[in-house]
Amino acid sequence: MVLRSYWKCRLKSSCFPAPRWIRPGLAALFWFCVTQLVCGAGALGETKSVTQKDAEFDVTYNDTVKSYNQTIYAFNHTISRNKTEGVRVTVDVMQQHLESPILFVIRQKQAVMSFQVPLILRGLYQRKYPYKHVGRTLCQPPTRAASETQYFFVDVSTLSSQETNFQLRVSRVESFTLQTDRKFSFTASPSQPQFFKYVFPDGVDTVIVKVNSDVNFPCSVMSVQDIQCPVYDLDNNVAFIGMYQTMTKKGAITVQRKDFPSNSFYVVVVVKTEDEACGGPLRFYPLQPDELIDAGNRTKDLDVVVSPAINSEKYVIGMLFCLGIFLSFYVLTLLVACVENKRMKRREMFPNPPDTSPAETASLLGKNGDGKTPASPYEYGSFADNGSTLSSEAITDCATSTDNNYGYLERSLDSVARSRQESLSSVEEDDYDTLEDIDSDKNIVRTKKYLCVSDLARKDKRILSKKYQIYFWNIATIAVFYALPVIQLVITYQTVVNVTGNQDICYYNFLCAHPLGALSAFNNILSNLGYVMLGLLFLLIVFKRDVTHSRALLRNDLNALECGIPKHFGVYYAMGTALMMEGLLSACYHVCPNYTNFQFDTSFMYMIAGLCMLKLYQKRHPDINASAYTAYACLAAVIFFSVRGVVFGRGNTVFWIVFSVIHILATLLLSTQLYYMGRWRLDAGIMRRIVYVIYTDCIRQCSGPMYIDRMVLLVMGNIVNWSLAAYGLIERPNDFASYLLAIAICNLLLYFAFYIIMKLRSGERIKCLPVVCILFTAVVWGFALYFFFQGLSTWQKTPAESREHNRDCILLSFFDDHDIWHFLSSIAMFGSFLVLLTMDDDLDTVQRDKIYVF
Repeated sequence: MVLRSYWKCRLKSSCFPAPRWIRPGLAALFWFCVTQLVCGAGALGETKSVTQKDAEFDVTYNDTVKSYNQTIYAFNHTISRNKTEGVRVTVDVMQQHLESPILFVIRQKQAVMSFQVPLILRGLYQRKYPYKHVGRTLCQPPTRAASETQYFFVDVSTLSSQETNFQLRVSRVESFTLQTDRKFSFTASPSQPQFFKYVFPDGVDTVIVKVNSDVNFPCSVMSVQDIQCPVYDLDNNVAFIGMYQTMTKKGAITVQRKDFPSNSFYVVVVVKTEDEACGGPLRFYPLQPDELIDAGNRTKDLDVVVSPAINSEKYVIGMLFCLGIFLSFYVLTLLVACVENKRMKRREMFPNPPDTSPAETASLLGKNGDGKTPASPYEYGSFADNGSTLSSEAITDCATSTDNNYGYLERSLDSVARSRQESLSSVEEDDYDTLEDIDSDKNIVRTKKYLCVSDLARKDKRILSKKYQIYFWNIATIAVFYALPVIQLVITYQTVVNVTGNQDICYYNFLCAHPLGALSAFNNILSNLGYVMLGLLFLLIVFKRDVTHSRALLRNDLNALECGIPKHFGVYYAMGTALMMEGLLSACYHVCPNYTNFQFDTSFMYMIAGLCMLKLYQKRHPDINASAYTAYACLAAVIFFSVRGVVFGRGNTVFWIVFSVIHILATLLLSTQLYYMGRWRLDAGIMRRIVYVIYTDCIRQCSGPMYIDRMVLLVMGNIVNWSLAAYGLIERPNDFASYLLAIAICNLLLYFAFYIIMKLRSGERIKCLPVVCILFTAVVWGFALYFFFQGLSTWQKTPAESREHNRDCILLSFFDDHDIWHFLSSIAMFGSFLVLLTMDDDLDTVQRDKIYVF
């Protein structure tokens, strides 16, 4: 009441009159304040004039904006809980040169979106691309009410002192919610991204989202994001959340209901500002740091379709199918073993005597087996250890050296049995090499024109068995130390993929990648089960043969002691272990296949190829085969070059020159080693001896090679390897690991074919079981290679380009072409191992002095 009375008195000037000296000061102060307020209001009105307009959908608004003029467009629309309606805002700026950009702020109930026009998007090396035509889809917040009217506002402002013309249009998006198995076509650009909503139907837990286009470029990104605001739909933020992948013509992401609590998700498609991520050309560098670059027309037509993925029943069928195929080999092996046991029992009841022993042959036919003394001496090659020319006594038949030099076959069975009872630890491999009689014969025996297995099976069986068992123990040790870090690494890879959502890390066949738990492509992992199961089955078969052979030796079976190819099972055990490890490491590779871990898939392939060649050579050269340490050291060198080639070999001319030279030199050295049976030495006098051989054999007298069969094999091998080296040097293939594997396989196939031909040429026969295995394996290898070369993905290209090779599943809606390659190649490798194991079974009753070496 006091204040009210006071202000009334002031207005009426009747109460408490102020002193006269105060009145002029108050009037001046009041006038100054009023003037400032009026001027300030005028100034603010000039810069901050706000105009709000009620706006409607599907109407184009042509308007201008200036620094003192802000326009707000108010929209309202009705949304329902059971129906989602998309809203899209499209903006165009008409003027070419702008003093300042126009800022658009869209305010919704639970979200705010803002962007400027021209929209500046950055590329590599800070390139700037302006876009004056911008279209954005608004995020749709969920509603709990059955029907609700929501308002949103579009604020338009700028700091430009000049009027700027713009066009604004807000429209509803047709088919904003995608329907299952119904294709929807749309257009997108870097400044006009698109996203759509998909809701899981009842009974569907997994779907696959496919986005396709008829053109490769411009490069684009597809993303799957949860229903939340804001939606990240620009090139510079699309990778912030959800799952995403780059694409050219094809893109596919498998989505599981469990990853989205709202049972729905957004499918976002963004066109990138540059094509470098998809393997396209890289644009020129800007001349100035802030120079704006015209991006040109980067509009892309695409279509999207969401289809249900396979259900749990398909998973069960796929696993049972995989197990059934390989368990059938166990059943078949059991049946063959039963038939073999019956046949062996029948043979024990009606034994057949072995072929005539060499001692009997010598007593009946004479020293050379024909009653005559051989008289065809030859000179020992000048590659000998002492570098001199030696002459040997005339030896033209295997029985001669066996009868005279060794006396191995004339030992009584009792002495053989006694020797087998000695402790293995008391005998070393080098014991025989230090004996004077054997050392003096080594240079003569190994350079005979016609060698028999008995000539190269002089060392004690216990020593050789102990030597070749090292192959198994070494590869078992290598497998443990190799596999553990590999498993740890691929688990990390899969975790990174799941956490970041970046599906460009792994090169899957996304059109047939069935997830299970944390694994993104379970079918590619499951299909490797065949390597493990068949590798284990091969180990069981070898173990059974090993036990049978050991029992035959214990009962002094003459066939086991003196006949057939010497039985050493260590390399076979190593081969079976390598096959199992190939399955394990191939499965690890397919957890997240990419170029950095491709060696996981190929390392044991190199080992398998090397072990098969060593086993072929060991069959008729048991005394001079490479030791396990030397063999694995050479294989380690191969893997070293494989890693170097993958990392540094792409387009590197220097690397290819160095590798080709090493490849050719290694071929020449190995050829010399095989031709002279190891009886040569690489030292300072090697060049002098080479010149001497050329002079004596080519200039002084024109004489053909002493070992014609060996020479034919080595010439063919050199032609193949020199051709492969030339191809690599000229073409320089990007997939160096596969190129190196092709070299190993070509050499293995060449040696295997040579072995078969020479076996038949020597009058030996091949039993029915090996023939069936050879034919069956050849057919399976043919089909396997067909599926291998389908190429469903390739890490030689970018992830987007690799996805162009993706294809749908072709077997049980669960397995793709590469899975069938896994099935068939595991069966083919198992068949190849069986061929090696059984190929010389026809010689089990043939004495070793009648089995030729080739």
